[in-house]
Amino acid sequence: MQTDSSERLTGNVARKSKHNRRQWLILAGAVVVLMVLGLLLASNRTRSSTAGNKNLRTFTVRRDDLPITVTESGSIKARNSIDLKSEVEGRATIISIVSEGSYVTQEDVNNGKILCELDSGDLDEQLAQREIDFAGAEASYKEAVEAYDIRVKQNESDITEDQLEVKFALIDFKKYLGEEVANRIIKDANEASGSNSRTTAVIDIASLLNDPNDLGGEASQRYRELTDQIRLAELNHARAEFKLEGTQELFDANYVAELELKGDELEMERYGVQKIQADIALDIWMLYEFPKQTEKLLSDYYEANRELERTEARARSKLAQALAQKKSAEARFNLRRDRLAKTKVQIEACTIKAPAPGLVVYGSSGDHYRRFRGGGIIAAGETVYQRQTIISLPDTAEMMAEINVHESSVDKVRPGQRAKIVMDAFPDETFQGEVLKVAPLPDQQRGWLSPDIKVYTTQVTIEGTHDFLKPGMSAKVEVLVDHLKDVLIVPVQVVANRGGKKVCYMVNGQGSEEREVKTGAFNDTYVQILEGLQQGTDVLMNPPRITESKTDEQTESPREAVAKRDDTEDEVKTPDDEKMVAQFRETMKDGAELDDETRKKMEQFRKDMQSGQRQRPPGGGDGQGRARPQQQRPRNQ
Repeated sequence: MQTDSSERLTGNVARKSKHNRRQWLILAGAVVVLMVLGLLLASNRTRSSTAGNKNLRTFTVRRDDLPITVTESGSIKARNSIDLKSEVEGRATIISIVSEGSYVTQEDVNNGKILCELDSGDLDEQLAQREIDFAGAEASYKEAVEAYDIRVKQNESDITEDQLEVKFALIDFKKYLGEEVANRIIKDANEASGSNSRTTAVIDIASLLNDPNDLGGEASQRYRELTDQIRLAELNHARAEFKLEGTQELFDANYVAELELKGDELEMERYGVQKIQADIALDIWMLYEFPKQTEKLLSDYYEANRELERTEARARSKLAQALAQKKSAEARFNLRRDRLAKTKVQIEACTIKAPAPGLVVYGSSGDHYRRFRGGGIIAAGETVYQRQTIISLPDTAEMMAEINVHESSVDKVRPGQRAKIVMDAFPDETFQGEVLKVAPLPDQQRGWLSPDIKVYTTQVTIEGTHDFLKPGMSAKVEVLVDHLKDVLIVPVQVVANRGGKKVCYMVNGQGSEEREVKTGAFNDTYVQILEGLQQGTDVLMNPPRITESKTDEQTESPREAVAKRDDTEDEVKTPDDEKMVAQFRETMKDGAELDDETRKKMEQFRKDMQSGQRQRPPGGGDGQGRARPQQQRPRNQ
């Protein structure tokens, strides 16, 4: 029991001690907070006092020259650059590559220095197969060409043979009927065939015998033979009959024997039979043989013509087949040849030689791989894709600066205007140049990030050759767009906006007097005064926010005052945001895709910009400590 009481007593003492220490810590923290608040109040009083002193500064209105410039930041690039891209289809592995940053000389170009070598193992295997395919296609093509030539000659022979058959059939027909009659028969037969009537042709042929003497050729000769046989039989019969009459008289006078009389009678009958036979032969020839032979010869002539037509059709068909086979073989031959040549070109493309002098810059330098994945993809052992830039060879002898000009100033920037360029790496040296080109359309990549901000890519040349300038260096470019001579000027902070008017505060013996002015052109420092002030007038450098007289500005709430601020102070990005935007812009230029994490960040950033949740950098501007020239106005204007 005593032990338990001692433990409880010891626990109470420990808890009380811990409670006391906590109270002391709270008291010490309160003291520290009070000290910090005191320091902040003292700092505010000091700043307020300093601001009051500044308000007493004045500026004397004077006449001077006023240069109007547009100042933008950008980067240095080579005016002329050669991109060496992978021409190998699909993917290829880098076997060796020249060191980045090395310089390719003209001697290297003349000696054919190899800058990059890609793996060609698979292509070498394809080459052997392509050569085998090409050899087979070449043999088939030659065979098809020979077959086509043979078919052409065979068609010529077949057609010539049938043409001779037609010619011989026509000759036979004319030989049988004669030239004139044969031509007339062919004409009539053609007309009859055209009307699909062969009867007309037969009647026409039979009507030729109405006047057989008009016939020629073998038909005329045959007709004469038959008629001569009839005539001869008639003469012999008449002679036998006359002889029989004489023999009969002699027989009646008992001068000849009866046998001789019978012989003469038989001879007369024999010649009579010959005459009948000759008449029948003539009738048969005229009724059957002549029409038959005429029709046959005419049919042979037309059949020869039809056979010629069939031969010509067969020739065309066979020639078309041979031509199709030839074209097919030729197409296969050309395909195999092109594939073989393409494979050879692909193998040659695996060795990239120096085409011109220049600085070696890897295609992945500064891209999204290096920024978001911790390294580049251009290295030995890495994989590259077709049309991917492996090496760029910028010509450092002729450099230029590339800047993005805001849309409010782009109408003033023209090619040929002089410019000054200052490198961030060499701030003490100024380079001269002139505007080379202004893009006709705004940068689409920048527009995706900030739809309300439009910038135009502008190229500015750098005069002279400077070996120390490297592509990618940051630079600030000041373009001289105008130069006003002998005009009234005051600092931009002298002019303020009061009730929608531009005013300055003139200094007099009793304090300051508000004076409405009309302003003209301006630059980063000074603004032109067109009306309202004269040379030698003293004006306050810092116009008062609240004047002695009761104005609308005195009664307006802080929210209303903010709403009346100059509308040119657009929602812009913080330096961290600008860094992200710059990285994203370079990524989009390379045409590469973002990973999921980066895409989500950029999408959220764009939504924040559109909703106005991004923080505005102090003093306006573009988030990089510089103001847009054409949007600058006198403070409080």
